[in-house]
Amino acid sequence: MNLYPKLYLNNVTEITVQMLNQYQIKGIILDVDNTLIDYDKLLIEGLEKWIDKIKKEKMKLCIVSNSNDKNKVETIAKKLDIPYFYLAMKPLKGGFKKAQELLQLESKNIAVVGDQILTDVWGANRCNMFSILVKPINEKDIFITKIKRPLENKIIEKIEKQQRKRRK
Repeated sequence: MNLYPKLYLNNVTEITVQMLNQYQIKGIILDVDNTLIDYDKLLIEGLEKWIDKIKKEKMKLCIVSNSNDKNKVETIAKKLDIPYFYLAMKPLKGGFKKAQELLQLESKNIAVVGDQILTDVWGANRCNMFSILVKPINEKDIFITKIKRPLENKIIEKIEKQQRKRRK
C-alpha cells in the first residue's frame, strides 16, 4: 500500500506548467472538496486563473470527486469548464479509470491532485498515476474525513521531515 505522494504542495495553484512538463504530465485529475473549494463551497483564490493557464498549455483536466452531491460537483465543473465524475468511491480504481479513458492518456502521463492520502494519493498510486497531495483548504471536514485525518497527519509529518532534509 503506497500512501506517499510524488509531490506535496500547499495548494493546487502551486503546480506549475514547468513542473508538469518535468514529470511528463499531460492531464490532471482534480479532487473537489478541500482541494478546489472550501467547506462553504468557495473556490480557492487564483484557481480560475490557474485553470486558464493550464488549459492554454493544452493540459487535459477532469474532476473526480467522492461527493454524492452531484449539483455541487457539477456547479464547480461547469464554472471551471471541466468534465467531471462524482461518487467516484476513491481509492477504488473506477473513477480514476473513467477519467483516464476520458482524457485518453496513459496513466503515467496523468497527475492526480487531492487533499487526502487515503483516497486521492492511494488511488492515484494504485492506478500508476502521478500523485500530488495538497494541504486541505481548511480544517473543517465531513465526519468520515475527520476519522482519517490523524493517520494521514502521521504520514504528512514524515513527508515534511523528508522535505526539510532535502532542503538542507
